[in-house]
Amino acid sequence: MAFIWLSIAFPVASGLYLLVRREYAHRKRLLCTAGISFLAAACLAALALWRGAGCGCRLLRLTETLTLELHIDGMGALFAGMATVVFLCAGFFSFAYMGHEEHEKRYYGFYLIVLGVLYALCFAGNLITFYLFFELLTLSSVPLVLHNQKHESVMAGLKYLFYSLCGAYMVLFGLYVVSRYSETLRFSEGGVLSADAAAHTGLLLFAAFLMILGFGVKAGMFPMHAWLPAAHPVAPAPASAVLSAVIVKAGVLGLLRVVYYIFGPAFLRGSWVQRVWLALSLLTVFMGSVLAYREDGLKKRLAYSTVSQVSYCLFGLAVMNAEGLTGSLLQILSHGFVKAALFLCAGAVIIQTGKTRVSQLRGIGKEMPVMMWCFTVASMGLIGLPPTGGFMSKWYLAMGGLTCADTLFALLGPAVLLVSALLTAGYLLAPAVAGFFPGADYEHKGIKKREPPALMNVPILILTALSVLLGIWPDVITNGMAEWIKGLVTF
Repeated sequence: MAFIWLSIAFPVASGLYLLVRREYAHRKRLLCTAGISFLAAACLAALALWRGAGCGCRLLRLTETLTLELHIDGMGALFAGMATVVFLCAGFFSFAYMGHEEHEKRYYGFYLIVLGVLYALCFAGNLITFYLFFELLTLSSVPLVLHNQKHESVMAGLKYLFYSLCGAYMVLFGLYVVSRYSETLRFSEGGVLSADAAAHTGLLLFAAFLMILGFGVKAGMFPMHAWLPAAHPVAPAPASAVLSAVIVKAGVLGLLRVVYYIFGPAFLRGSWVQRVWLALSLLTVFMGSVLAYREDGLKKRLAYSTVSQVSYCLFGLAVMNAEGLTGSLLQILSHGFVKAALFLCAGAVIIQTGKTRVSQLRGIGKEMPVMMWCFTVASMGLIGLPPTGGFMSKWYLAMGGLTCADTLFALLGPAVLLVSALLTAGYLLAPAVAGFFPGADYEHKGIKKREPPALMNVPILILTALSVLLGIWPDVITNGMAEWIKGLVTF
């Protein structure tokens, strides 16, 4: 039990310490403190997952029926493990990147607080606990968006806050309704609706739809996606990496908890809520890919790509069968590693060359070959090409779509996924090809190697390698998930 508490409290306390402490006389001391905090937080999380699996504890009793509870299950462990890897890699990448930014101590302070809140979100044992930390995640991550305090950053941060709060109010309304017609708010396979809920199906379906929209805001689902391409490009590159790879997945986790653990798939399967959700997720997949294809800004292109790729996860959840859910969870892992690697690659390019647009990347593979090879392999993962984890996730998603009970979406789903994959190849492989093969008229003389330092390259290499390993040995994950996925979808 103690490790569950410590895995949350330690990074939050470390972050608060950095925020209130006076400035360090030497930058090395700040980096040493931050680095030790990152490693200690990761170790405590690993111990919590190892020793606390299946365990839980009560944090606080609010009323006779409302309590704040923590509990570690397979779903929370999967998200927490991915978050730990991405935060560690992006955190150590920050040591090289943030030397070019101001307010570095403040950045690491909020970075650690966000990590602690994320662990609390992953380990939430009931809906009220999840909602509390979901709100805290928004509030603690806003400073990462407006870090440089420029007008564009402040406006993007406010946009992120406004959209997130609107989504949270939708979720809050649904929470009120669910608490009235449920036996408990504790996450349970198959849902928690009470026997008299059948008499209020219309109201409960409306509440479920609002909660799907509300959590969909954080996941960047249309029509509440506009905050994402505004916030990601203005944040520091390592912050963009965790925003895109991890924080948007808080919305996916919220949807997963609400659909499979609160309402139950049996209640929503075949309803208008499922059909509208499927339509919105596919529309977002296609729209995000088209917008990314048309965008020339490197980080903004990756942000639009996140809009599309995260909705792959939502589509897998919405089909409500074993293949779709398996594909969604694999996509969460694969996209987390790949998108973090791509944003870190973008940060390395910006720091080493000052280039911020895709059209400026011609010949960049001659200057930064290792980084550009990682960019290419990570792009293959986002497209869904073997041997990356993206291929396996999209394979399961396509199979889940084909076996969808709704004939229209059984045909439309795989078709949209295929078109999106082709668009993804266009907007990611084109700069990779131009980077390595700039053409006969490119001036090759006087090219200087601008490979980033090891603190940048090593995290990118680790994330890229993980995306490939996930594609080579997906059974390590799928076999472990098979039993509880079957338990979730059979209700």
